[in-house]
Amino acid sequence: MNKKLGYIKKEDRKKVLLLCDDIRMHSGIATMAREFVIGSAHRFNWLNLGAAINHPEIGKQLDLSEDINKNVGIDDSSVTVIPNNGYGDPQMVRNLLKTHKPDAIFIFTDPRYWTWLFEIEREVRSKIPILWLNIWDDYPAPNYNEDYYDSVDTLMAISKQTLNINKLVLGNKADNKILRYVPHGINNEVFLPLPEEGEKANEFSKFKSELFKGKDFKFVVFFNSRNIHRKRPGDTILAFRHFCDLIGKEAAKECALVMHTAPSDPNGTDLRAVKEALTDPDYVNIYFSNEKLTPGQMNLLYNVADLTVLLSSNEGWGLSLTESMLAGTMIAANVTGGMQDQMRFQDDNGDWIDFDADFPSNHRGTYKEHGEWVRPIFPSNISLAGSPSTPYIFDDRCSPEDAAEAIKEVYDLGKEERSKRGQKGREWALTDEAKFTSKAMSNTVADTIQETIDKFKPRPAFEIHKAESIKPKYVNHKLLNY
Repeated sequence: MNKKLGYIKKEDRKKVLLLCDDIRMHSGIATMAREFVIGSAHRFNWLNLGAAINHPEIGKQLDLSEDINKNVGIDDSSVTVIPNNGYGDPQMVRNLLKTHKPDAIFIFTDPRYWTWLFEIEREVRSKIPILWLNIWDDYPAPNYNEDYYDSVDTLMAISKQTLNINKLVLGNKADNKILRYVPHGINNEVFLPLPEEGEKANEFSKFKSELFKGKDFKFVVFFNSRNIHRKRPGDTILAFRHFCDLIGKEAAKECALVMHTAPSDPNGTDLRAVKEALTDPDYVNIYFSNEKLTPGQMNLLYNVADLTVLLSSNEGWGLSLTESMLAGTMIAANVTGGMQDQMRFQDDNGDWIDFDADFPSNHRGTYKEHGEWVRPIFPSNISLAGSPSTPYIFDDRCSPEDAAEAIKEVYDLGKEERSKRGQKGREWALTDEAKFTSKAMSNTVADTIQETIDKFKPRPAFEIHKAESIKPKYVNHKLLNY
């Protein structure tokens, strides 16, 4: 017991206050936070102010240490969740700092949720550092986020694009920050290809039969994401319908689209109505799955699929693609945001592409060579969207017709070739280059927390600045021709 690499005794560990979704929940934020909390519980003590909407357990304080011990293989973890409605407020954080005396604050999600924390950052950072696992979906580089990025000691970026954005927006201020690339990592012992024989194979066969009500399909496309506009679930249905038309009605009868999402959502659309209006049930087979599933059951779904599709017009990462890769299933996705990382586009030297001011994104198709496990779909339209709080951001939309062609190309490969390519995707995800596993993510997070605490210098109570006119700050990267 307690022989895990890097183990530190409970009384000697630093304590981290984690502000994000309740780590017991099933959101993408909660899932990733849970993975790195479990993966670093032998090195840090964790206190999670666990957010939810109308949290049913608000007012409680829950000790998860016993369950974590069993998972990690130690006997003295310290992981506590304090359920809360929302992510907190200044007075709540002040009380937690006074009562629990953490050595660092760790935040994880969109900056709009943390404006109240950034407003008191000098008060906090006069005592302890703030780390932020952050993400930004697209360019132009959000100069309106500069004050947010400057309000923390460490920025961990979940995509190469986000890391580049952090550097571009901060400019010289980045020299005083710790910046790290920390891609999302999945438990590769849960998400994996299933054997063709044995108990797992029997479980898989039963699951598949129940899903399709006894029908047997030769080709299955899978969508696993929220029913919200930027995920383009309606376009996914339309693309599948176009694919069915491309291969002909008789061949289409042996294909199916499975959508693991809420069929109706006010932030998205009524997918059942889309299905009814745009698809002929005589040859277009669409199944909805909206029940809560365990990670193991989700792995069954990825193994049912021949291809996982994600057409998001804005996407920070695209967790379903990573899960699919580790399950050994091919992916097809729009070339935008963090989804690019999982495609492993390579430059003229054969290296995995990286981004800078001259080449901020590959959404315009600068590089075409990519991993064998993916069929990229390049946007057919890049338009500028925005809101008062986020005045400008590209919306990268691929066309349903292009997506249909991509699905057909994967379909035409045949079962054996798809399996080979899917396996190559898993193999790459496990490498030290990709580091798309929960273990790799946890180690990077833990190392970065320790580095931040070791290098932390408390901010002075105040600074004196000379009052000067503020010059407009222009986006400092190319918008075209990269």
